Amino acid sequence: MKQVTVAVDAMSGDHGPAVVVFAALKAVKENQALSLLLVGNQHELEALLQDDHPRIRVVQALDIVRMDERPSHALRHKQRSSMAVTLQLVRDSQAQGCVSAGNTGALMAFGRSILRMYPGIERPAITKLIPSPRGRCHVLDLGANVDATAENLYQFGVMGSLMSSAINNLQEPRIALLNVGEEEIKGNEQVRLASHMFAQSETLNYIGYVEGSDLFRDVADVVVCDGFVGNVALKTGEGVARLLGELLEQAFSRSVYGRIVGWFARPILGRLERIIDPSRHNGASLLGLQGVVIKSHGNANERAMLAAIRQAVQEVQLEVPRRINERLDDLLM
Repeated sequence: MKQVTVAVDAMSGDHGPAVVVFAALKAVKENQALSLLLVGNQHELEALLQDDHPRIRVVQALDIVRMDERPSHALRHKQRSSMAVTLQLVRDSQAQGCVSAGNTGALMAFGRSILRMYPGIERPAITKLIPSPRGRCHVLDLGANVDATAENLYQFGVMGSLMSSAINNLQEPRIALLNVGEEEIKGNEQVRLASHMFAQSETLNYIGYVEGSDLFRDVADVVVCDGFVGNVALKTGEGVARLLGELLEQAFSRSVYGRIVGWFARPILGRLERIIDPSRHNGASLLGLQGVVIKSHGNANERAMLAAIRQAVQEVQLEVPRRINERLDDLLM
């Protein structure tokens, strides 16, 4: 199996480095080909690790990017932060990919400065797989760009299509634009213009508009939107998933009969949890940067951080950046 080294920003996120260390130990235990570089306060991280591990190394970083910090301020004053050093390890080929649960805007700014963009791509986009009963689709952008031009949306679709081909092994991924209706006259000017650009392409498999409910119905393999719309849709879906889980738990614990039914339904409920639990699907790719960069939820727990590390390993092993870069020129207008 191909050896993989992933750098992890161990100081960012809401729950501190203990979550990252726990996930790191679990990740190297389950994957013998994986080595991790934990970036942050050396004394604190080594104390949490307790014993030396042959495939986990601590890399010192002297600062932290706060979650409420302006990206421009971080870019000017936090070049020695755990986030910046994590990306520098990828740039310098000491790691093949990285994970951070930190400030999204700062991660995008540092990524553009340190790793640079693919030629022809104006902005990075955050994408992740949304589960459905019959498959999964990549949705982008999920928050990197609250405003996007038609050209940006087209570029997101190109990158999403190439990502879907690499991850899901699809020859012609179905691309759709997220809109307020399926009719051609619906949507704002940017969406309608982007639709025209997709329709003009002879190489992309564009299927038109989809609505929010279609994200979970295996209607498309790639769904494109601006970051404002995408982030709201993602957080709404995660909220509904948590509500469903809480309602089921209440229903099966309210009475003796409910507990009995719940006991017999445990295998089914377990499969349902694996599909809808957001922590099991944590880890979104920052597409457009010349390297594997995975954005974790800021409030990620141990299981969620482990999922983000797994996502980074998968993209490194599938050589996603190289496969995207090789075909970009053929697909961009």
